[in-house]
Amino acid sequence: MGAVFLISLALLAALLVDRHLRQLQLSLLLLLSGLVSTVVCGLGIPLLRRLRMGQTVRVNGPRSHQEKSGTPTMAGLLLVPCGVVLGGWVDAGDSRLLLLAATGLSFMAIGGLDDWQSLRRRKNQGLRAPTKLLLQGLVATVFLAKATQQDWLPTQVSFPGGALELGPLIWPLGLWTLLAESNATNLTDGLDGLAAGCGAIILLGMAIQLMLRGNGGDPALAGFAAAMAGSYLGFLVHNRCPAKAFMGDTGSLALGGVLAGLALLSDSLWALFIMGAVPMAESLSVVLQVGWFKLSRRWWGQPQRLLRMAPLHHHFELGGVSEVTVVVGFWLATMASVVLGLLLLAG
Repeated sequence: MGAVFLISLALLAALLVDRHLRQLQLSLLLLLSGLVSTVVCGLGIPLLRRLRMGQTVRVNGPRSHQEKSGTPTMAGLLLVPCGVVLGGWVDAGDSRLLLLAATGLSFMAIGGLDDWQSLRRRKNQGLRAPTKLLLQGLVATVFLAKATQQDWLPTQVSFPGGALELGPLIWPLGLWTLLAESNATNLTDGLDGLAAGCGAIILLGMAIQLMLRGNGGDPALAGFAAAMAGSYLGFLVHNRCPAKAFMGDTGSLALGGVLAGLALLSDSLWALFIMGAVPMAESLSVVLQVGWFKLSRRWWGQPQRLLRMAPLHHHFELGGVSEVTVVVGFWLATMASVVLGLLLLAG
């Protein structure tokens, strides 16, 4: 029921901005991508199960998650191509979409390698952190180099009431955004339907704000965002609690890479900052938890924790809140941040 409600709300939001679209029908693209992803994932998940791609749940995680062990993972291999193919089809003549598609697929490949290592070792430990960051950094550098070469990368960051010109400093900011966002969405992927639902809402919010801009908006990038939103909503049909499959790092890293790429190409970093508040909070919760643990051990000789467990969603779980309640609460928080972002940008 939660997935149906979320899809219905997303379609309604898209229909509200249909009057701003001319050749591109945002709601139809969202629906088409959602249907294709639902079917492709439905057909592919049994194959993942036959290939024995069962998730190994980390031992020190919540005890209730141990029963999830064995659930097929790496479903990002099924849903991400649905979004990038349909997103690229929006305007085949716009090379920015090809760059976004290549970036999303590259982050998907890194996540796939990470997931495969976990499956091969039969424990929740894939690529080493430095190796993973290096691969992400290489993809981010190629993205920034191509965008700069084609003059697609704005050198300023616009926000309500003005803009900040950064010049060449947009490169370190862009690199940080791609790395931070992909890892933030990765950390958000810890409960059934959490990352897929939040990611779809943020993508749809980005699509709407791109269409509500002056001078006719940016239908091509908005369409790509809508197609990606649809692919994650389609997967959500199979990922809602109890999940039939997990997207794995394969899907979560691609989600963050696409979000960051969209924001950079469209000068929407401010929009992503507001709308992506939930993944950012998830990431900050891990940084603060680890930082305080180390500092308290150094200062007092006794390590302390700020949260019951990080990322943030586990803190609520261990506090007695049900998984479904946490997920729906985070969905609603994401919706609120998207609405806030749209209001700020419109005002």
